[in-house]
Amino acid sequence: MTAPLRAALYLRVSTARQAEHDVSIPDQRRQGEAYCQARGYQLVETYVEPGASATNDRRPEFQRMIEAGTLKPAPFDVVVVHSFSRFFRDHFELEFYVRKLARNGVRLVSITQEMGDDPMHVMMRQIMALFDEYQSKENAKHVLRAQKENARQGFWNGARPPIGYRVVEAEQRGAKVKKKLEIDPLHADTVRLIFDLALNGDRRSGPMGVKAIVSHLNRNRIYTRAGGRWGIGQLHRVLTRRTYVGEHQFNSRSKSKQKKPESEVVVVAVPPLIDAKVFDAVQEQLQARNPKIVPPRVVSGPTLLTGICYCAQCGGAMTIRTGKSGRYRYYACSIKARQGETGCAGRAIPMETLDTLVASHIEQRLLQPERLQEILASMLTHRQERLERRREHIAELNKRGTEADQRLRRLYDAIESGVADITDPALKERIDGLKAIRDQAQADVVRAQSLLATSGEDTVTPAMVARFAEIARRRMRIEGGGYRRDHLRSLAQRVEVGANEVRIIGSKGDLPRTLAAVSGGKSATLGVPSLGLKWRRERDSNPRYGFPYTHFPGVRLQPLGHPSVAGPGPDAFDRGGARPRRIEEARNIAKRATLASVTHTDATPIVPGC
Repeated sequence: MTAPLRAALYLRVSTARQAEHDVSIPDQRRQGEAYCQARGYQLVETYVEPGASATNDRRPEFQRMIEAGTLKPAPFDVVVVHSFSRFFRDHFELEFYVRKLARNGVRLVSITQEMGDDPMHVMMRQIMALFDEYQSKENAKHVLRAQKENARQGFWNGARPPIGYRVVEAEQRGAKVKKKLEIDPLHADTVRLIFDLALNGDRRSGPMGVKAIVSHLNRNRIYTRAGGRWGIGQLHRVLTRRTYVGEHQFNSRSKSKQKKPESEVVVVAVPPLIDAKVFDAVQEQLQARNPKIVPPRVVSGPTLLTGICYCAQCGGAMTIRTGKSGRYRYYACSIKARQGETGCAGRAIPMETLDTLVASHIEQRLLQPERLQEILASMLTHRQERLERRREHIAELNKRGTEADQRLRRLYDAIESGVADITDPALKERIDGLKAIRDQAQADVVRAQSLLATSGEDTVTPAMVARFAEIARRRMRIEGGGYRRDHLRSLAQRVEVGANEVRIIGSKGDLPRTLAAVSGGKSATLGVPSLGLKWRRERDSNPRYGFPYTHFPGVRLQPLGHPSVAGPGPDAFDRGGARPRRIEEARNIAKRATLASVTHTDATPIVPGC
């Protein structure tokens, strides 16, 4: 007697919503079991895919089935599906996996589209797969069109909202419930704190970068919406998401994460969480810290105006040009240098002349106590207003936490009196929600009070203004000094050179922090990124000079002429960053190592880490 064929059922629906509310999977299961029974198949396994698209193979149950079907011997002989579209909606992928199973003796069988194995039926299956693929793409096109129109009307299309927002029901249209975004009071303060740290820091330092903000949040136990720790990429997306200024972008990227043209992007109006000026200022800081845009030499180079000097005519950067074999140095328009006068007719100005002009103007016009106090007067008024708003916010948070606690007490009283059933799932969910609101409000109060307590640490007094003006004027006269560069860049963020004038542009927002920093003996450029190279010990970062190690600890070889074997001086540093010992001692150690095991003649050993 021939053994019955072993069968595996594969059931699939496209979305998780269909899996929860639809009857498709139970119906597919019922028809599949009846089909197997009618044909005498032995059903050995059922694979259920609740909510996965058939346009690709990124489906866990599908891959588990394919892995089992390609084992030798296979645990089943046929794969039963309701229709070929349940298996795949891509004609190429369908044929690929059908043939992959067939090579192991496993056939694909459709309940509603029965086919044989002759060439005619194979061709019909391929034609039906083409129709399924076409229908899938047409459906996707119409769904996207409807979603774009829904977004134009200001409604939310689904997916998880950005942190700081929540989805609420807006209106009912027939059987459809339209939804919109509103500000989530539980997490909005976290977003505001992130932008405040990026722009102003924690009142003990200057503006913080992405890594510093991540460390600050995790160190202070300010977690994500899901209760997890923050990551760099996650926080960078928060800082660059335009949703927070009231402009949520829908359909901005494809499924492959490629950016779509601006004509296909729909801007959805949502309640703004961050002021547009604050958002733009943070974007400028992110750009200034981006090593792909601002080279490290701009951040830590010795030139006074590198990175902040621009041509007033075309907006291009003014870069250093030399003349007479380096005897003279000029700031010249980079656009004119690359493209000639057709690109820009900008001028070149001697570096010493422009440096002296800018530094003297700042010293004489800005670094006067009366002028500084005049500029700071309005800023201090705005700061006091912010403090008042913060106190009001703390009172609102306390009220929210108290209300949640009172509601919890009333629920507990109802449970004790027997009015409410403690086993009711809805009651448990309500209690958990109120606890979350209460705990979050209490945590927000602690954080807001801490910010309020530290907000007065950098208060500017007349004595601080006079001290800063005197120190800055003195240090800006130091030729080539780092303090001169630091102080100038803390006061001037952009210098535009025109034909008849030089415009110096600065930010008032940086003055209070700069004054407080200098009064405390710190550098004026708090928050300006610095470049600190971290060399890998006994490892050359430049592959051109890669050379073998010896078997002696701490001894390796470098070719002649390598910068690391230069004589004693500012450049005679090893890979670890420390100055070598006396040249004679290093040569003696290297000579012993060379006599012992090294036979390469065109090399001079060095001793890293000495």
